[in-house]
Amino acid sequence: MDDSARRDALFAGVKAIFPILLGVVPFGVIAGVAAVEAGLDPVQAIAMSPIVFAGAAQLAAADLIARDAAPLVIVLTALVINARFAMYSASLAPSLRGLGAWQKALGSYLLTDQAFAVSVTRFQQTDDDLGGRVAYYFGSAISLWITWQVSSVLGVIVGSGVPPEWSLDFAIPLVFMALLFPTIRDRGTRLAAVVAALSAVALIGLPLNLGLLAAAALGISAGVISEVIP
Repeated sequence: MDDSARRDALFAGVKAIFPILLGVVPFGVIAGVAAVEAGLDPVQAIAMSPIVFAGAAQLAAADLIARDAAPLVIVLTALVINARFAMYSASLAPSLRGLGAWQKALGSYLLTDQAFAVSVTRFQQTDDDLGGRVAYYFGSAISLWITWQVSSVLGVIVGSGVPPEWSLDFAIPLVFMALLFPTIRDRGTRLAAVVAALSAVALIGLPLNLGLLAAAALGISAGVISEVIP
């Protein structure tokens, strides 16, 4: 693939993720506000986003910091919540096989639910070569990274000044719903979504947010079984 084609793939990734970024902005603002309300100073709160770069984990960590939880509990909670990225990585690996070490490291750092969703859909629908797939992935992933950093800094600046009636926290489930519904295309994905949703609600009381990981595993298992058993 020549440079022009790679550039087109890069901008295609930016274009694909752009509608999702509209929902990421309030999510990032909430993360910044939560860091300030947890007692972090502005520098610490701003640094949290590029260091952790994981929305749900950042919110959980901020909540635990505010509760004076032990550092080990905070770290383990974040790791459990982010365990889903191991599944995302395994899914993307065949399409991105052949990357250099620095590209793998950067790609791993930039991996998000949103970048995964648009990239895996693209890889299934097109026959881009490795250069095109890499350009598309980084176009979507870097766009989200920039949006997240800017919006979280805005949240830190605003602090607790966001009026409660704005209900920005409602944007968080909307972002994930926008990612979910386009991927539900057949019996397997429908069953996986239903089982995961019901399991997440039923297991919400598990410590360290283990219910999230368990629900994901049960949903995947249900989807795989439905494909094996007619």
